[in-house]
Amino acid sequence: MAEWSLIDGHFWSFVVAITLLSLTPGVDTLLVIRNTARGGVRDGIATSVAICCGLFVHATVSALGISLILLQSAVAFNVLKLAGAAYLIWLGVQSLRVARRGRALAVDGAMHGAASPSRLQAVKEGFVSNVLNPKTIVFYMAFLPQFIAPGDPALVKSLWLAGVHFVIANIWQISVVLMVGRANRWLASARVGRALNGLTGSVLVAFGIKLAFEQRP
Repeated sequence: MAEWSLIDGHFWSFVVAITLLSLTPGVDTLLVIRNTARGGVRDGIATSVAICCGLFVHATVSALGISLILLQSAVAFNVLKLAGAAYLIWLGVQSLRVARRGRALAVDGAMHGAASPSRLQAVKEGFVSNVLNPKTIVFYMAFLPQFIAPGDPALVKSLWLAGVHFVIANIWQISVVLMVGRANRWLASARVGRALNGLTGSVLVAFGIKLAFEQRP
């Protein structure tokens, strides 16, 4: 039986690369900010954890070779891409509708332990947005194999690397959640709430449109 290790010579290169990736602003960070502003720190943390749980789905898909099928099939890839784009646009439209109503944000109550009916919604939004993101599928398919040696058990090693990514991404995203949470009084203003919902909604819609018309890699 061939020997293998979870922490080999390439592990720290992976940690550096995945840290830089996690710090790069994108849909995940935007969604975490949006849901923290909408429902408070606990909703933001729930969103972050749910987003990162999606990484294990991508790692499994990559290890089992399903990603290769998606990449080779233009129809399958485009269906997934359009589903992800439609979901981002839907999230953006929801924020724009809230902005039009001019509601204040609910950060303060949620920070002090008030029950949040949006927490399950935050979990769903975080998980689905990550799983339907074709860029993450492509990234995991192209990136993970570089850190898996021929003798390594592909699924175990992929899930281990996804676990490392899970921890690093959550550290960053929850830091963002706490920074947004510290601004709870400022965010409680209806004018600020309207502006933030309008901004995040517009950016999410723009991300969705860009994804829909983006050419496959």
